[in-house]
Amino acid sequence: MSNLPAALIHSLKDVRGFDERLFIEVHHDDTQITSIRLNPAKPVSVSELPVESVIPWCANGRYLSERPSFTLDPTFHGGAYYVQEASSMFLDQIIKQLYKHDDEPKRVLDVCAAPGGKSTLLAAALPDSFIVSNEVIKTRVTVLAENISKWGSSNVVVTNNDPKDFKRLPGYFDLIMIDAPCSGSGLFRKDADAISEWSGANVQLCSMRQQRILTDTIGSLRQNGYLIYSTCSYSKEENEEVCDWIIDQFQVIPVDIKIDPSWGIVETKSLKHQVPGYRFYPYKLKGEGFFIACFHQRNPVDQYYPHYKPASSILKQEKTIIERWIDLPDQYVFNKQQELIVAFPAKWHEEISEVSKSLAIRKSGVAVGSIKGADLVPHHELALSNILTSNIPFAELNKEQSLQYLRRQDLLLDTKLKGWALAQYQGINLGWMKVLPNRVNNYYPVNWRILKS
Repeated sequence: MSNLPAALIHSLKDVRGFDERLFIEVHHDDTQITSIRLNPAKPVSVSELPVESVIPWCANGRYLSERPSFTLDPTFHGGAYYVQEASSMFLDQIIKQLYKHDDEPKRVLDVCAAPGGKSTLLAAALPDSFIVSNEVIKTRVTVLAENISKWGSSNVVVTNNDPKDFKRLPGYFDLIMIDAPCSGSGLFRKDADAISEWSGANVQLCSMRQQRILTDTIGSLRQNGYLIYSTCSYSKEENEEVCDWIIDQFQVIPVDIKIDPSWGIVETKSLKHQVPGYRFYPYKLKGEGFFIACFHQRNPVDQYYPHYKPASSILKQEKTIIERWIDLPDQYVFNKQQELIVAFPAKWHEEISEVSKSLAIRKSGVAVGSIKGADLVPHHELALSNILTSNIPFAELNKEQSLQYLRRQDLLLDTKLKGWALAQYQGINLGWMKVLPNRVNNYYPVNWRILKS
C-alpha cells in the first residue's frame, strides 16, 4: 500500500481512539473483511456462503471468512442479501434505539443513497415506513433503483434530485439520513487509489459540500424528527467539526447512542458542543473507517401542507386480472404509468402522490406489469417483490440452471408447468419464464444478465 498521507496522520493525533502505530499497521495488512446483510423479508439460505459470525451491532449482518463470487450466487441476484461494509451497518443499531418504544410508521429520507446499502437497511429496519431514496448523480441512480428492486420492498421511492429540491417539502420527514460525500480516508484499506487522491484541500472542499447538503435538507425534517449524519472519513473537519456546525446552525439536540464496550466502537466528543460521535477504527473492530452521529429536531419548523389529488387508477377489469398475482391486494392501490401498472401500499398513496409533485421520481412502489388482452405480462420487479402471492407456479432450479437463467440463456426443463412461472433457487425468486409446449422463454432482464463465465 502507498504511504499514508502524513498530513492526515498528524491531524488525527488528538482524536480519541487514534493510535498512529496501529493505524499504520492495519493499513499495511492485506486482510480484507467481507460482510453481508440478510434480507429478513426473504427465505434466506446462506448455506453456500462462508459465514463466520454475526455482526454484533446488526442482527442481520454477517461476516464472511472469505469473499466468494457474489456474481455467481443466484440468491444474491434474488435479493436474499446485500453486500455491505460492516461499520456502516451500525445504522441498524441507531434505528432500533431511536424507535425502541415507537412502532408508528415514519416518513424517511436517505439523501445520498446510491448504491443502496443504507436505503435497503432502512427498508428492513422500518418495514412499514415510507422511504424516499435519493441520489443526485444521474449515472448512479440506475444501480440504486436496481438494488431497491432486488430488495423487494414496495414502500420505497427512488428519486434523482439535488438536496436543495427538498426545500419544497418543509417539515415533511420524520427521519433524514445523510451519508455525506467525503474525502474517503476510511476506505483506504479497500481502495488504495483513494490514498493518492486524498489532500487537505479536498477535506475542506468536502466539509463545505457536507454543510451545503445539510443546509439544503434539514428544513424538511419535522419537529421531533431525527437527523443521522455519517461519513467514511477520519478527518475531524468532516466529522466532529461538522457536528459542532450543525448545532450552531440549527440548534438541534445531539443524541447519545448506547454502545457495548466489546464492540470496539469509540465514542468521541466534539470540541465546542461535546456532540457524541461514533468512530470505527479497523484496528479496534472488524470493519472499515466510519463516523456517525445523531441529532433530534426539537424546534418548531415550517410544515408542508398537502395538496393531494388522487392519481388516475386502473380499470376495474384490469384490477381483477392483477389481483390474482398480489398477496393481500386490498392493501395496495394500482396506477398506470403509460402501459405499466404500478402497485403502492395504500396507506402511503397520498405521500407518493405528494412527493411526485416536488421531486423527480425514477422508481416507486412495485412494477406489476402490463395488460395484454385478458392477461398480465408480469414485470421482473413483481417476481422479486414482497407483494407477490405465494400460489404462483414455479420451477425450482439447481445452481447450474439458475446461472443459465441469470445469463438469459435457453433452459431445458422437464416440467409440466404451462404459461408464466417463477424461476426459483433455494426458495428465492429469480425472475419470470414462460413455459411453452416446445420451449421455455427466459424473461430475465437483458441489462441485468450475468456476463461473467
